[in-house]
Amino acid sequence: MGKDIAAAFPLARQLFEEVDETLGFALSRLCFEGPEEELKLTRNTQPAILTVSAAIDRVLREESGLRAGILAGHSLGEYSAIVSGGGLTPAEGASIVQQRGAFMQEAVAVGAGAMAAIVGPSLEEIQSICDEASEGEVVSPANINAPGQIVIAGTKSAVQRAMDIAKKRGIRKSLLLPVSAPFHCALMKPAEEKLRVVLDAAPFQTLRVPVVSNVDAAPVATDGAVRNALLRQVCSPVRWVESVQKMIGMGVIRFIEVGPGSVLTGLIKRIDPTVELITINNAESLRAAIDRDPVEQ
Repeated sequence: MGKDIAAAFPLARQLFEEVDETLGFALSRLCFEGPEEELKLTRNTQPAILTVSAAIDRVLREESGLRAGILAGHSLGEYSAIVSGGGLTPAEGASIVQQRGAFMQEAVAVGAGAMAAIVGPSLEEIQSICDEASEGEVVSPANINAPGQIVIAGTKSAVQRAMDIAKKRGIRKSLLLPVSAPFHCALMKPAEEKLRVVLDAAPFQTLRVPVVSNVDAAPVATDGAVRNALLRQVCSPVRWVESVQKMIGMGVIRFIEVGPGSVLTGLIKRIDPTVELITINNAESLRAAIDRDPVEQ
């Protein structure tokens, strides 16, 4: 992950070195070489994804002159957006999300929580299913990703009951997700309390480009507003559909996904198929973006 980008662009290599030095271990080697089992641990996954995203973003901004008008990220990606907007350095962001990942992993015993994607129903229908399934336990919408694609999170038993209820109601597709913890639900409260201390001490700067926050689907820019949004994000659902619709309402016609994957491109296409979508997730796509005619940027 990110190996070809670091090999092709000195600016990216430099960023990986900065993060390695701050974290005190070779995250870059873990990204480039694995082992995969180590990379999948959320305390490693979170800084790894942020670092790859920030490396692509740095090269894109410095070598193409491209400037974003508004930024957003899905869950962990909100930290990458804040780094891109100048709120944190990449190394500062990686340090915070490494701790965030550890706090989230510690919040719920392994195997006690679960997340599941339920395909088809509206948010109102999902909320009704969760209310019926809870039986005194936690289960709630966690990621409102696209029309008809919502992820729920909670205790393993309550999530399974919700999947059973969905099936009884004629919803054909629901599947458990291979995640290490039930993110964005009330079970994450212990993680929120620990993260509060880290965020309060972090050297946030006012953003030069606003970020549409997950928790409110509204732009934030001041250091205080950013801290508040990131803290509330831990236990609150990711309102991705509303966030994308907010940006489109602000006049956005082109979305550029920066990072090691292409999931958000697919989600945005389902939210509004009329907008232009560009995915930059490797050296080849990064070169293509840099080489675009300036008139097209």
